[in-house]
Amino acid sequence: MCGILGVVAKTPVNQLLYDGLLVLQHRGQDAAGIVTSDGHTFHMHKANGLVADVFRTRNMRSLLGNMGIAHVRYPTAGDAFSSAEAQPFYVNSPFGIVLAHNGNLTNADQLRHDLYRLDLRHINTTSDSEVLLNVLAHELHACTYNDQLDPEAIFNAVAGVHRRCKGAYAVVAMISGYGLVAFRDPHGIRPLVVGRAETENGPEYLVASESVALDVLGYKLVRDVEPGEAILIDESGNFFSQQCAETSALNPCIFEYVYLARPDSVIDGISVYETRLRMGVSLADKIRREFGDLVIDVVIPIPDTSRPSALQLANQLGVPYREGFIKNRYIGRTFIMPGQSLRKKSVRQKLNAIGIEFQGKNVLLVDDSIVRGTTSKQIVQMAREAGASKVYFASAAPPVRFPNVYGIDMPTRAELLATDRTDEEIAQEIGADAVIYQDIDALVEDVRAARNAITHFDTSCFNGEYITGDITPEYLAEIEAARGRPKAPGAGLANRQLDLNLNEED
Repeated sequence: MCGILGVVAKTPVNQLLYDGLLVLQHRGQDAAGIVTSDGHTFHMHKANGLVADVFRTRNMRSLLGNMGIAHVRYPTAGDAFSSAEAQPFYVNSPFGIVLAHNGNLTNADQLRHDLYRLDLRHINTTSDSEVLLNVLAHELHACTYNDQLDPEAIFNAVAGVHRRCKGAYAVVAMISGYGLVAFRDPHGIRPLVVGRAETENGPEYLVASESVALDVLGYKLVRDVEPGEAILIDESGNFFSQQCAETSALNPCIFEYVYLARPDSVIDGISVYETRLRMGVSLADKIRREFGDLVIDVVIPIPDTSRPSALQLANQLGVPYREGFIKNRYIGRTFIMPGQSLRKKSVRQKLNAIGIEFQGKNVLLVDDSIVRGTTSKQIVQMAREAGASKVYFASAAPPVRFPNVYGIDMPTRAELLATDRTDEEIAQEIGADAVIYQDIDALVEDVRAARNAITHFDTSCFNGEYITGDITPEYLAEIEAARGRPKAPGAGLANRQLDLNLNEED
């Protein structure tokens, strides 16, 4: 889960891209980067940290030009602490290309091998985004004749990317002296939208991970980028689009609606806020149906994502809704912090209980999901310390039992609380008197109801059904084993893995 932006405007875009990254900060807190284009010259600044910490006035002044891309990073692959992994990435041949990517390539190791042995390209980091950039660069070179670049060549190159790359990817890229390219994987797993603004000098276009960025920056949502589709906006503002995949189908990641996206976003025509209200209704129905013996005095959300679901659940049950936890706004989202020890430390810094809302009450806590259980366990303990008589814990999402390989940091079954545990065992593990999970069929219907044209979602972290069809038990075992290996400095891990693959083939 990263945040990406791309813009072609009539005026300098440095401030616009900075403001857009602030809006998408929830999608990644590890690193941030901006690249602008001034004719044939790229201007780049990127580093680890939050957007406001990475960019200073001197950095902004150096980002010249009316076209640019930007990225906030949430690490799912590669070295979470290396500044070399910050995006966008740059390659100088052909033409000069910069790229930012949201998602995860499931065949990145094979692509690294092919790029080195067949395409004669060097990968300098462990990031699959750099792999994707080099695949695009190679395909552009193969599709260009007499050094003449045109929309047909670019779309053919993206078609080549689709044939070679597996997994989930939403991409923005700039080609020096030509324009902005944006495309989405043929399964449409990760989100990407395009907006337009009318100016005195002509139309401007903005591509972003979520529609909220368009709203805040003054662009009107045109539509979502379709699965397998590529969009091209040249430096003059001319807009082109083409379907570049042989087959495509929309299978958006359902976890975007549960947790990842901002509630004021609309993704693939579906209001995130509306889906979260519906989740609360479904959860209330389940409580009435299967947990009618529970005496609930108050419903309290775990801020912030679960608020719509908790409010609607309380309304449906006729139980008071209260804010029982105060959130420190200066602590990042614990789920996307890179280390387990850091997550544990941050929960107490992030939330504090209001004792009067817990004292002597049977409390139903509502969260968007339970992944590792780190936060849930400490929050239940905080509720008990605040004087709660009973603590029930409800999740607006089903149990997370399987790794997510499409760009969310859920890579090992051993880290997932629900793996090989019953609901009763989960409740015991986090210290709750009962745990109530959303049913997966109800969740799918809650999201699908807002746009009946979507029939399938990626729900792999709940049911182990992987949309791309290439995820085997051996693949899952390998990524879990890799997660347990010590990190080498810089790009050493990528080089060592490449050497291993070459030796096996030779």
